[in-house]
Amino acid sequence: MRRRARSTAATALAVLAALALTGCGSPDGTSVEKANDQLRSTSFHSSGTTTAFAGGGQEAWWDPKQGFHLRATWPGGSGDMFCKDGKTYTSTALLANSLKDRGQWITVPKELTDSFVTSETDGGCERFFEIPEAAEHDPDADRTSQGRQARAYTAAAGGARDTYYLESGTSRLLELASTRDGQSSTTQYDSYGEKFPITIPSNANTLSMDEFRRQTKTG
Repeated sequence: MRRRARSTAATALAVLAALALTGCGSPDGTSVEKANDQLRSTSFHSSGTTTAFAGGGQEAWWDPKQGFHLRATWPGGSGDMFCKDGKTYTSTALLANSLKDRGQWITVPKELTDSFVTSETDGGCERFFEIPEAAEHDPDADRTSQGRQARAYTAAAGGARDTYYLESGTSRLLELASTRDGQSSTTQYDSYGEKFPITIPSNANTLSMDEFRRQTKTG
């Protein structure tokens, strides 16, 4: 049952957080490795649209010491996800809307509207923003981003395609352009090294995936 709970949470969050496609190493991996080193070790902010929900958006903050915080919005609602030390906290509103988007309708009881569902994240919190090793330099897609010259690195599999724009010289991630199942999104990264207040939900305000299933109604 634990494995199933983790899988459900990962499925609900993968699109929201624009998780990287995985694969074998890139022949031009030095820039990607450098970009990932900066992402893991430095605080940053990102914002943009999302392929998770029609008309939706997302904003995220990361601090290596405090953890990761993502806020997703969609027509008529919003929800948050936190991650620290490999443990993910997903608001019941976000989880329910993610499942609804996949055809599973969930009714969340009033007493759980401010609660978070916990799960373990394989690969740690960095998984939500790391660039895949499979990303390869695409010279034809090089362009400016946020007024800076950037090199494009693309990873594609099935109906998904992610293009990461890394600042020339520093390899700092500036932008991510994604397409999934005919939908597209763009996320910009900024505020590297700045401080952000990230407050992880308390244990009193959390429940497990099994508890969430027992207390919610489907259909």
